Amino acid sequence: MIQRTQSVALAKRALTHLEAGTTDQAPDVMRIPVEDYVDADLWQREIDLVFKRVPLALALSVELPGPRSFKAMDAMGVPVLISRGTDGSVRAFLNVCRHRGAQLCPVGTGTRHRFRCPYHAWVYDDRGDLVAVHKPGTFGEIDTAEFGLRPLAAEERHGIVWVRLTGEEPLGLESWLGEYERELGQLDLADWHVYEQHETSGPGWKVALDGYLESYHVQALHRATFAPTNTSNLMVVDDFGPHQRILYPAKSIKSLRGVPEEEWDPAPHCGTVYTLFPNVSLAGAWDDYAVLSQIFPGPTPDTSRTVQTVMTRVPPRTDEARRFAQEFSELVRRGVFEEDYRIGADVQSAFASGANTHFVFGRNELALQHHHRWLKRVLAEHEDD
Repeated sequence: MIQRTQSVALAKRALTHLEAGTTDQAPDVMRIPVEDYVDADLWQREIDLVFKRVPLALALSVELPGPRSFKAMDAMGVPVLISRGTDGSVRAFLNVCRHRGAQLCPVGTGTRHRFRCPYHAWVYDDRGDLVAVHKPGTFGEIDTAEFGLRPLAAEERHGIVWVRLTGEEPLGLESWLGEYERELGQLDLADWHVYEQHETSGPGWKVALDGYLESYHVQALHRATFAPTNTSNLMVVDDFGPHQRILYPAKSIKSLRGVPEEEWDPAPHCGTVYTLFPNVSLAGAWDDYAVLSQIFPGPTPDTSRTVQTVMTRVPPRTDEARRFAQEFSELVRRGVFEEDYRIGADVQSAFASGANTHFVFGRNELALQHHHRWLKRVLAEHEDD
């Protein structure tokens, strides 16, 4: 769980801003060329040099609950198979048979002792080794050790399965996460439960992700969903390398005024969002309900795909708990998919008008500024490799 001293300190920062009508701010406004959102070459470089080169949070540990469980997914055209072996270890592979390239598993989760190719029945174990060739007497002699599944670098840490889509060298999570490791470790994500998942297409990935990184729009866009309970244009932001922790306080935080700090319970009043660069937002993990949003570039620069996983700290066993979980899940789905992504589609379609040559990120949109600076930084570092 989050340390009490830390949660109280963050709540105090938020309450101070609320009383003063202020927010955390960047030193200055920032201008981003609109071309950065539509340039097909830049979009491809972002996929090849950022998304396929850095550790991605592709799965939650709770999606692989026991030995022989697996998750198969598409990550920007890369078929990925993540498997928890009988030894409890998590491994990742390209979800591609080494015989003729068929995908071993359809997208989804499940439990399998072996992975049998649906095309010619070659069989692989949970370590990716080829253990059976159909009709070997007629196929001919091969060295099965040469035909194991192609491995991907993977590591399970803090309730998250991290995978890199290219290369087999170790992920280097210690340097990638830095002090953010301590932040994630406090969330106990391995002990949570998946309630349900939603998936949708959306505007270009940067347009979609931008909405997760600022609350300047809450009052105008989310009047019937988030605005009734959450503040607008108030953020408490801390960065950890490319990653960030953002606190969007609820309006109820004002109830802490006059209450001795030793009696505070900040969690119900703090809408915390942990961002995992470059494409994941984890909201609500201080309370009993949370949502993990994974935003992936789509097949074209103007599209994206978002997988949203709704989690509960304990399984909802009563009618009241199930009703609350469903209401939370529906609220998030409506607010993000029907409101944020609807306006994002408008933004995406207006690019061609030429009305803007640049977007302006305000000082109050500092998390947005931070993300875009790091995107350019990581892209430049990998272009120089």
